[in-house]
This record gives sequence, structure tokens and C-alpha cells, in this order.
Amino acid sequence: MKTILLRVFFASLLLISSGTFSDGQSSPADVQLKGTLLDASGGGVGGVQVVAQLASDRHAQFWKATSSTAGEYTLTLPPGKYHVTFKRAPFATREMDVELVSGAPRIVDLQLELERVSSSVVVTAQAEPLQVQQTAASVSVITRNEMEARQSVTLPDVLLYVPGIAISRTGPEGGSASVFVNGGNSNYTKVLVDGTSVNEPGNAVDFSNFTLDNIDKVEVVRGAESAIYGTDAVAGVIQVITHRGATRVPEASVFAEGGTYNTGRGGAQISGLLGRFDYSGAASYFSTDGPDGQNRFLNRALSGNFGYRLGEENQLRLTLRNSNSNAQTPGQTLLEPPNLDEHTDYHFFSSNARWDFATGKHWHHQLMGAESYNRQFSADPVQSFFATDPFVFCPRSSPAAVATAEFCDFTSPGSLFKYNRASISAQTSYLLPNFGATAGYQYEVENAAIPFLAVGHVRRNNQAGFLDLRYSPHPRASLNFGVRAEANGYFGTRVVPRVGASLALLQGRGFWGETRLRAFYGEGIKEPRFDQLFNDQFGDLGNPSLKPEFSKTWSIGIEQKLANDRVKLTAEYFSNRFYDLISFAFCSPLASPETGNTCGLMIPGAPSSFGFFFNTDRARARGTNITADSQVLRWLHLTGSYSYDDSLVLAAPNAFDPGETPGNRLIRRPVNSGTFTAIVAWRRMGFALSSYFSGQRADSDFLGLGLTHTPGYARFDLSGNYSLGRGVTTYVRVANLFDKSYQDALGYPALGREVRVGMRYRFAGKN
Repeated sequence: MKTILLRVFFASLLLISSGTFSDGQSSPADVQLKGTLLDASGGGVGGVQVVAQLASDRHAQFWKATSSTAGEYTLTLPPGKYHVTFKRAPFATREMDVELVSGAPRIVDLQLELERVSSSVVVTAQAEPLQVQQTAASVSVITRNEMEARQSVTLPDVLLYVPGIAISRTGPEGGSASVFVNGGNSNYTKVLVDGTSVNEPGNAVDFSNFTLDNIDKVEVVRGAESAIYGTDAVAGVIQVITHRGATRVPEASVFAEGGTYNTGRGGAQISGLLGRFDYSGAASYFSTDGPDGQNRFLNRALSGNFGYRLGEENQLRLTLRNSNSNAQTPGQTLLEPPNLDEHTDYHFFSSNARWDFATGKHWHHQLMGAESYNRQFSADPVQSFFATDPFVFCPRSSPAAVATAEFCDFTSPGSLFKYNRASISAQTSYLLPNFGATAGYQYEVENAAIPFLAVGHVRRNNQAGFLDLRYSPHPRASLNFGVRAEANGYFGTRVVPRVGASLALLQGRGFWGETRLRAFYGEGIKEPRFDQLFNDQFGDLGNPSLKPEFSKTWSIGIEQKLANDRVKLTAEYFSNRFYDLISFAFCSPLASPETGNTCGLMIPGAPSSFGFFFNTDRARARGTNITADSQVLRWLHLTGSYSYDDSLVLAAPNAFDPGETPGNRLIRRPVNSGTFTAIVAWRRMGFALSSYFSGQRADSDFLGLGLTHTPGYARFDLSGNYSLGRGVTTYVRVANLFDKSYQDALGYPALGREVRVGMRYRFAGKN
């Protein structure tokens, strides 16, 4: 009997164990969710984390799988509706709801896109986004985290710390802010906002009211990129990329701050997902009186980014940006009395509508319409000072004007300048894992209304076709080639190429990581400004026969990663040559082709009292950019850079100012400059110490005083933040910590020590 009972007990135990084991396995009612994950070239994406959870219960268990090197994945789940996430950097995270029913397996194949705002993805260097190691051009990326750590407000605040860039400001807030890339002129940099060109036709961008609202990333490409972007990309390209909504529960933030110089600033941002629709919008307000109440500045900004996914590989997107500002512009107050009544109103707007879609595994297409316009109104209604020198025609027109022995304030009721650029473009790409080809076409219309032109309105129609190729003969190597034929409405057709290579010399692990070599050559062109073509002021004439200014640029650089990629060192050498730079000269009986002054030959019988524009000047800039980036500890990030810019005026037969004569350095570009930044993120606290060092700069007072340089300086900024919990953060920023007196442009004093304190509330979105 005892034996029988023992046999029954063990049989029951075995039956229970068998039932328990079976419950842990796939039952016949379970369903397989499987598929293949591909990149834009059609290659498999391995290492993607696939996570599924019952959509009706956010506390339910997770089912997980990882895709194979071929991009294949499989999950076995009970029937039901699941929220499935596909995640792997640097690809954009994809999320969807999937209904599983008993029976046949559910197949979900996806093509993953590179995340445009990722620091390891470059959007601007080629026609299609690439991972940073595949790019041949020299590129720097500024992330949202870096902007927030520094508590930066405007785009020049963060560009200042990019190697190879020099910033020139004519005064504190509201004074014009110019950017020089690798020694090129300020109008040699193409500036894009989500793909829309925002340069005034043939001219530079004034960054004075360009705030960082709704911006996730800024990319800086050094070197001529006219092969892709056409005119203006002579020395480099800067692209601003705005935020996209990514959470089903909206993410929102609101902030307010105030500080010295009667400064106040506030704003809000909201973003999220509504089914297939994503949205992100921001608004801000900024006001300051400036030092001594002589630099009043008011700026209002709006930004929006909206997208709709028609299908898995079919998307529509619209981005908008608008800024309005009013600035008091007192002039060169270190050299002459302040002009207290002069002011500038500036209105900037850009828009971009884009349709991205695919017609097969390897074919990708894009249709885009873009428009930008600038409105600038400058006025000086009241005379602030007048010259007592009898040889200077400067009558006193205001009882309040102050007598000065040398300078005159000429009043003006105001001048309104209007610029507009509108374009349509189409491109198609054929992408394979080791090859990519993009062909594109662009048609652009430029308009301007400038007060002193011979005609009230001018227009220029341009069109272009381009080809961009990428080939990887080996996993360690990437070769790039591009060419563009630009047909300008005035100077005709120009063909500009570019070529580059990126090669991993060593793919190490551990302390000695990857060693990568980059080489690049590109040519750039810049169309003449409208006033240079059609000027009619005081008898000075424009020259419709002007040729484009152009450049030949090349660079070679090496990148070394150390300590499991926690340290990255880069060094590059660049050489830029600039040709056919446009100059201005008055005609004279001595005009001759040898001097470049040929107006007497171009207009027979013309009087000797008028002026003309010519393609006469040449210049060069060459030097080095060295950077170091290190995640020293989990909470400590250090970066530093040094730039050497050996610029030189090679030819300038019509130089108006001694500072622009041959043999001199190009003005407002320091020979030596450097940066250092330490960012600390410790528990609830964060700090950032940023420093910028500038050597002596060549410059000119343009007043006839004979001043030719601005001295070097060192500037330090300190910012900190503390999280109070529940989404509330308080922060402080001290700009020019040691109250250094300096000038970026001769005669225009920079802002002294400035302290701002603020508070931010942020509701972090979630899915």
C-alpha cells in the first residue's frame, strides 16, 4: 500500500511539473510578430531593441527581442493589441500599435530613418543624411543639451565655441552679428533653417535676433559646399534643425527670467504626437535696455514644426520661423559720440514644405518648396551731434545736437530694405548599402526692393542641377563626389565640384580606439548683391556684368578616439583661396585694365565723377583647427579647441581703407583663438564654465582715424541650474564673468558683466 501511495504521489508531482512547464512555452493560441528592419539603403539593421506591451495596460509585462545582423526579429505573444517600440541609436525610434489574432503570424517590416537630431548623424554634409563617420567634410554639431547647459539665448552664443568660427558684433544685444568660417567673409557662409536658405541674395545673415527657440541641433560644415547648395556656400554651411514632437503625452515647458540692464525674457514650448501627426511650437519674448540705456533691444520669436506620416515611407512636413526685433544702434561709441536716436527694425521669416517618399526598397524622393524674407528699416530722425570743422559739411539741424570737432551725424527719415527668396526643388536618391546616388534640380526666384537702386524692384531667376555620389569600397572607407551646374540670371552658368574621402586607418578597441582620416576639396561661388548690379546712388552705378566671387578650398584632418570612445581628438589643416572679390572704385582718366578700373572702357564718354563695381580682389586663408572632447567622468564633460587662421589680402587695387590693402590680414578674424568648456551634471545640479580666447584682430575704424587693430581678450561665462523637483528648475547665467572690456568690432564695446536668473517648468512627455 505504501508503495502504491508513493507511486501516485510522484506521478501527480510529475503531472503538475509537466503542466507548469507547458504553461511557460508557446501555446498553440500564441501568435508570432516578426519582420525585417532595414535602413534607407535597404541593408539590414542589427541590434534593434523590439519591445511589445499590451496597449490596454501600461503596467503589463514586456516582451523583448533584438534584431539579427540581417535585421530580422521574432516575438511570440498571446493574441491582443500591443504597443510596439523599435529602438536603436542613431536611428529614429519607431512606435506603433499592432493587433495580433490567432492564426497566421503578423509580419511588420520597417525601414528605419537616421535620427536627424542625433549628434552622430550629419544632415548637411551631403544630399542624404549620413552617420558622422561616413562624412568627408569637416563638421561640428551643437546639441540641445549643450545649448541648455550654457543657458544660451541666441545662435551666436553657441557658434562662438565652434572651432574655425569667428563672431563679430557691432555692439551688445541688437547690434549686427556676423559669422566668419575658416577665414571666409561673412557673406561666404550659407545659412539654412530646416533646408531653407535665409541669406539675403548675395549677402550675409544678420544673426542678431536669431534665438534658439525650438532648436534641437545646429550643424556647421567647414569648406565650400556649392556643389550641393549653390551660391553663398563659399567657405561653409550652417544649418539649424528644429524640434519634432515625439511623445503621445505632450511635452511642454514654460520659462521666465530677468537680470541686469533691465533685461526680461520669457517663453513657452509644446510638442507631441497625435496619431500620425507630430507637432512642435515655441514662442519667446526678450527685452533689454542695455548699458546706460543706449542699447535698447526688443525681440519676439515664433517657431513651428509640423509633420504628417501618410505611410511608413511617405511623410509631409512644414516648418515655420518668424522673428521681429527693434534695436537702438548708437554706433561706434568708443570712437565717436553715441547716436541716441538711430534704430533698426528687423523682420525675418522662413518656411519650408517638404514631401519625402519612397517608391521601392532603394528609391527615395523629395519635393520641397521654401521661402524666406527679410525686412530691415533703419532710421535716424534726430541729429545727436555735429562737426565743428568748417571743412566738413555738417550743419546743425537739432538744438539737442552736441558739438564735436570731427564727426557728423547725418539724419535720415528711414530706409526700408526688402529681400525675398523662394524656391522649389526635387531630388531622387538610389541607395544601396555601399553606394548612394542623388540627382536634384532647383529653381529659385530672388526679389529685392532697395531704396537707392535705379529701379524700384529687381528680380533674379536661378536654376541648377546637381549630382551627389557616395561609394564605400570597403567598410572602413567612404568616398564622396558631387557636382552642380548653377545657371544664374545674371552671371550665366558655372560648374562647381567637390570630392572627399573618409578612411578608418585603425579600428581599435579599449584605450586606443578608431583612427580616422578625412580629406576634402570643394569649390564655391557667391552671386553679386543687387546693389552691386543695379546701384544708382549719388551717381554711382551698378555693374550688371559682374562675375561671381568664387573659392577653392581643401582640408585634411585626422580624428583619434581613446579610452573606449570617451575621448576624441581631432586636428585639421585647411587652405582657402578666394577669387574675383568685388570692389568699388571711382572712375578716373587713369582707368586701365591693369588697375582693374575699366569703367572708362566699359562706358565710353562716361564722366570721371561716378563709381563702379569690379571683380578685382583676391585673398586667402589657411590654418588649423584642433579640438579635444572628453567625458572624463559620468558627471564631467570637458571640451576645448584652438584655431589658427593665417589670412591675407593678396590683391585689392581699389582698396578704400588702409586696413584692406594687400599684405594685411582679413579684418575681424583673429589669427589665434580658442575655447574651453567644462559641463558638470551632478544629481539635481548642473554647471557650465565656458571660456573664449581671442588674439589680436585686424580691423578698421572706417572713420579715417588710422586705427587698424582690436586687442585680444579672454571672456568667461558661468551658468548653473538646480532641479527643485516636479519639473521645476531654477537657473542662473553670468555672461562675461570678470567684466572684461573688449570689442569684437573696432569702436563697438561688448557687453559687460550680465547676470540673469530664471525659472523653468517642464512637463516631460511620455508614450
